[in-house]
Amino acid sequence: MTAYDTIETVTDDGVMTITLNRPDRLNAFTPVMMKELIAAFDEADADDAVRAVIMTGAGRAYCAGADLGAGGATFDYAKRADRLEQGSPVREDGSVDYSHPGVRDGGGRLTLRIFNCRKPVIGAINGPAVGIGATMTLPMDFRLASDTAKFGFVFARRGIVPEAASSWFLPRLVGISQALDWCYSGRVFGAEEALKGGLIRSIHAPDELLEAARKLAWELTAQSAPVSIALTRQMMWRMMGAEHPMIAHRLDSRAIWSRGQSGDAKEGVSSFLEKREASYPDRVSADFPDFGELLSDPGYR
Repeated sequence: MTAYDTIETVTDDGVMTITLNRPDRLNAFTPVMMKELIAAFDEADADDAVRAVIMTGAGRAYCAGADLGAGGATFDYAKRADRLEQGSPVREDGSVDYSHPGVRDGGGRLTLRIFNCRKPVIGAINGPAVGIGATMTLPMDFRLASDTAKFGFVFARRGIVPEAASSWFLPRLVGISQALDWCYSGRVFGAEEALKGGLIRSIHAPDELLEAARKLAWELTAQSAPVSIALTRQMMWRMMGAEHPMIAHRLDSRAIWSRGQSGDAKEGVSSFLEKREASYPDRVSADFPDFGELLSDPGYR
C-alpha cells in the first residue's frame, strides 16, 4: 500500500478503509490531504481486490473542516502558494480568469473524484464533520454515523459559500429546503437531526461504527459482479442530473448490450441455474465499458 502523510489506507477482505489521519488537528483538511485522498481513490479503482471503500477519521473527529492555521487568509486563494503553482488567475487589468486551474476548489476536486469512483463508497462518520468534513461525504453512497457525530455546513458563518460541488449533491440527497436550512443557518447539528433530514443512513455506538460499515460493504458486494456494481454506481449517480429519461434509456441500452455479452452475465445465469455461488471473471480495471459522453465529465472552464 502507498505510504501517505495525512491519511492511512488498509485493505482487508475486499474493503479498503481510508482513515483521515491528522488527529492532533481534528483531521482538518489541507491541500496535501486532498491530493492524497484523490490518489487513494485512484488506488482503489485500480485494485481489483478492492470491492468497496470506507472512509473514517482517526481520533475523536471525522474532519473539522479546512485547516484554519492561516487565520483570516485561509480562503484568500489569490495569495496562497499552493494555488499559484500554475501562475496567478488575476489578469493585468485586475479581473480574474475563473477558468484558470488556480481558481478551482480543492474540495470539489475531491468530491468529483469520489463521484467517479467505481467502487461503492461508505462514510463511517466517527465524530464532528464540519465544512469540507461534511461536504466530502456527500458523493458517498451511504453515510453511517457515530452517536457522537456532529455535522455543520458552516460556510455562511465563515463568510464564504458551500463548496465541493455541494450545491449539486446536498439538495439531491436531502431536498432543497433542508439543504438551505442547514446552509443558511450554518448551525452544527447532531446525528439524530442528520438521520431525520436524510443525510445519514443509521446511527451506531462509537465502538460499533466501523464494523457496521464493513458489514454493509460486504452485504453490498459479496454476491454481485464488480463490473456491474461499478457501472450501476455511475449510472445511478449521473442520471440524477439527466434532463430527460431518454438520456437514461440511452445509457441503459448500451449497458445492457455490453454486459449481456460478458463473461459475468454467462456466469451469473449459470450459477443461478446450477444453484451455486458465482465466480465472476470480469475485472473493473480491464472490463469497464466506454460509452463516450454518457459517462464522461465536462471540463472545468
